[in-house]
Amino acid sequence: MEKLIELIGKSKCGVCIEINEHKNYYETIEQHLASYDVNGLNSEIFVKMVELDSCIRIQVYPETPIGFITIYHYDLEQAINLAIEEIKK
Repeated sequence: MEKLIELIGKSKCGVCIEINEHKNYYETIEQHLASYDVNGLNSEIFVKMVELDSCIRIQVYPETPIGFITIYHYDLEQAINLAIEEIKK
């Protein structure tokens, strides 16, 4: 919870977290991610997401409601940590 609070505190605008949204539509992770821009997604993370059938998407608006950072992962804690790292860059 501390890391989530840190992430929220570093964001001047919203933080959106989606967990396994693909299951709401009876989609595979591959089908679901086809509708998003995932060009920077690490292939090892993608393989693990598919293996675990776990899709976490964090969208953070650190400065304005227009610019955002999106993180995809299979593990919520690691996704939050990556989002914090991206904001610090």
